Amino acid sequence: MVVRGGLVLAAALLGLVPGTAPAQRSEWSGEVALEARRFPQPPLNPLQHGDNLSAAVRPQYYREWDGGRRSFRLELLGRVDQGDDERTHADVRELSWTWVSRDWEVTAGIGRVFWGVTESLHLVDIVNQTDLVENPDGEDKLGQPLLRLALIRDWGTLEAFVLPGFRERSFPGPEGRLWPALPLAPAVYESPRRRSHVDGALRWSHSTGIWDLGLSVFRGTSREPRLVIATDPFGRPRAIVPVYDIIDQAGVDVQATLEDWLWKLEWIRRRGQGPDFTALAAGFEYTFYGVLETAADVGLVAEYLYDSRDDAFQAPFQDDVFVGLRLTLNDVQSTELLAGVIADRRSGERFYSVEASRRVGESWTVSLEGRWFSGGEPGSLLHALRNDDYLQLELAWHF
Repeated sequence: MVVRGGLVLAAALLGLVPGTAPAQRSEWSGEVALEARRFPQPPLNPLQHGDNLSAAVRPQYYREWDGGRRSFRLELLGRVDQGDDERTHADVRELSWTWVSRDWEVTAGIGRVFWGVTESLHLVDIVNQTDLVENPDGEDKLGQPLLRLALIRDWGTLEAFVLPGFRERSFPGPEGRLWPALPLAPAVYESPRRRSHVDGALRWSHSTGIWDLGLSVFRGTSREPRLVIATDPFGRPRAIVPVYDIIDQAGVDVQATLEDWLWKLEWIRRRGQGPDFTALAAGFEYTFYGVLETAADVGLVAEYLYDSRDDAFQAPFQDDVFVGLRLTLNDVQSTELLAGVIADRRSGERFYSVEASRRVGESWTVSLEGRWFSGGEPGSLLHALRNDDYLQLELAWHF
């Protein structure tokens, strides 16, 4: 179990922290949050819940010593959910020790690694598994056991990852929302070692002038399962089977900064998950600074999404356009808003999203989030979620 194993690793890593030498920095932080979700439509599956409450705690601890060359990081998550037993869970997001030198770094433990530049879809981000029970947007990630070595040179940073201990994607349970009206079957693995398969990745990144560049390769168990519809003897759908294939993936991410413009591209080529396929997300963000002679900034975002797979359930964004607006007030309350829509150019399917947050007082934050699904052809993922529009309000206390 990840939580139990993480606590054992924490004790081992804390043993490496010298108890007599004064730390340059040592602090606890985190938040406690109460979340309410409102679903205006009844679920397609009568077993699934309606409106829902949950509470979460996210403590963090950080310590560095030896002149900042060594550090320890711990981040935990615990959630209790009213309607979905699978969403009542705990996880070690980070539990890692890092040793930094002038031209190299080593990290060992459980960590989170983010790759990517685009707003609507993170294609190259493959090290960590997605935590879908926390949020359906794919931004939340499970902690991944890893060993990372980074070589820092004038020509860029080269990172090598050894990734033992695969973690399955978390899905809503039988009573959870934002899931098709079919039960989830046990996972199937291509590797006979199943979760014990050791994966590996390499990444080169470099910033020069207006360019931020990244090249990556990955070999191992796919973090994105291939979702197969199992049928009964009469051909009727009865369950969704997650299949975890062994894949090879090459990725490219590029960002160019030209004054008020950000031009972005993510591209992948994947082999081993059925026929080879290519996917990309590309576009721009243009920011208007100091709108109407205020401190507010307004950003316009536009991206094109492509996926060569001919499977609307597995790959919902095959030929889509994302258009969004980002508002940053730059006020004392750190008020922010991001709203956008992803539209399918062929079918007319639309996925609307809004995220907003504002600090209240010194220690509180209120956040609003909404997702709406429109259209959708039978057999597509958005059609399966057509009754799962929701509005979420979260109140968080930071310590």
